[in-house]
Amino acid sequence: MRKEDKKILIDSLTEQLKESSNFYLTDISELNAESTGNLRRLCFKYGIKMQVVKNTLLKKAMENSEKEYDELYGILKGNTALMFTEKGNAPAKLIKEFRKKSDRPILKGAFIEETTYIGDEMLDFLAAIKSKDELIADVIALLQSPAKNVISALQSGGQKLSGILETLSEKSE
Repeated sequence: MRKEDKKILIDSLTEQLKESSNFYLTDISELNAESTGNLRRLCFKYGIKMQVVKNTLLKKAMENSEKEYDELYGILKGNTALMFTEKGNAPAKLIKEFRKKSDRPILKGAFIEETTYIGDEMLDFLAAIKSKDELIADVIALLQSPAKNVISALQSGGQKLSGILETLSEKSE
């Protein structure tokens, strides 16, 4: 690869790292062409961009970006596939689903919202993490719950009161 091509690739990776707050580093080395194609299709379905990269170029891109990736440098060995995502838990769920048929990909590490996770044993934890949208939905549901209870109580109380008044008016006749 020519030096100019490497520079273009490093600049592209640097820009992607700056734009993305979530990415996973995985090992897909022992997957055959068919399995790799299936993995890429699954990534597309989940909205994940997967890219196989050279470790030295990725390390240079990480050094050029504005974020701290020091903890990830140690796992940049062997084959590395980079998965960029908007939702922090989507690649973990994808990997778990894909592993039902294969023993790969193996999670090397992940960088999610300024936090670094190292090792394949973190996969279950990462799959359980709620995305930003899911957390917002939970907070809204919690905030709405007391108001819904009050409205429900007022509505049921009004129906009971009107029922009592109607019964009393019928008795007096």
